[in-house]
Amino acid sequence: MKQMAIAVLVGGMAMASATVARADVKDAWISTQATIALLTMDGFSVKGATADTTDGRVTIHGRVGTDTDRTKAEQAVLKVNGVKAVDNLLEIAPANRQDMVLAVADADVKDGVEASLKTDTMMKDVTVTSVDDGVVRLAGKADNPAENLRAIQNAYTVPGVSRVASDIQTPNDE
Repeated sequence: MKQMAIAVLVGGMAMASATVARADVKDAWISTQATIALLTMDGFSVKGATADTTDGRVTIHGRVGTDTDRTKAEQAVLKVNGVKAVDNLLEIAPANRQDMVLAVADADVKDGVEASLKTDTMMKDVTVTSVDDGVVRLAGKADNPAENLRAIQNAYTVPGVSRVASDIQTPNDE
């Protein structure tokens, strides 16, 4: 009887561990998708965007220019599949990014983003399809959402990039 109770206890612990592991993977997927949503929104950008997820509850960090942008960012994250709630910790920090965008020619931005992608061996199938006033559009294929996010983050490291739009396809697109 004692051995059976121990077996049931061990089996229950193994099932609980598997459930926790699946929840962690789901939360990581949600965090990745939420960060992509923040970094690729139309109309404005979130600087330093990050998303952390626990049990479907997403905490977003970064900087936006206005309170309206802060609200739009939260709404974009709420649309991500699996998000139950959003803790919006975005800071409102108006910045004149026009000066930065105008200071770098679009051709230089495109060259910089392409160079950044080339140095990252994981980005072999990602390309820059256009740059207009500092807005970079990426296309191609990535093996998973984390690589899509990595390509977007690589683009943001280039001076003159004001926003990134992504048409990168992943096998996990839902």
